[in-house]
Amino acid sequence: MIYIQTALKPEAQAFVDYFKLKKSKLKNYTLFSNESIRLIISGMGVDAARAATQTLINHYDIRDDDCYCNIGIAAASRNFALGELVLCGGVNYRDIEYRFLKENPLITTFDTAQEEICCELADMESFGFYDAVIHNPAIKKFYILKVVSDYFEPQKVSKELAKSLLFAKMQTIETIIKD
Repeated sequence: MIYIQTALKPEAQAFVDYFKLKKSKLKNYTLFSNESIRLIISGMGVDAARAATQTLINHYDIRDDDCYCNIGIAAASRNFALGELVLCGGVNYRDIEYRFLKENPLITTFDTAQEEICCELADMESFGFYDAVIHNPAIKKFYILKVVSDYFEPQKVSKELAKSLLFAKMQTIETIIKD
């Protein structure tokens, strides 16, 4: 089974459309699923991502071939192209670095939206997801995948843009998460 945590409904909608996911509820969360994917919408922020991911972990039995994913949009420096898909290799949160894929870019998680370039890649949820999965030794495979949505200009990111950016990368995302 593939478990996906997204922060926003437009991010989730790209998966719903591509994988034909059906809507249901899991506790206080909206859940979308089919026979191989379960996607939960957490809402924004570290605590929200951690709680939603932990809800998935607590509710479903973890199998060796399960894959947990945090997927969504992120702000980036101009070293990245708009629409570029990034497989993150670690998370920086409150000046502490947590590495898991040494060659891949690091994402910095902030508690508030950033409106000036302050790092290479940034979001508001990755650390919460990472914190939930890393504390469960039964989880053998996880990914943090981000699509660059803006250059630290969150006001320019519409719901439609968030969905379309992710949808455009869906084949590549599918290849990574189903590997």
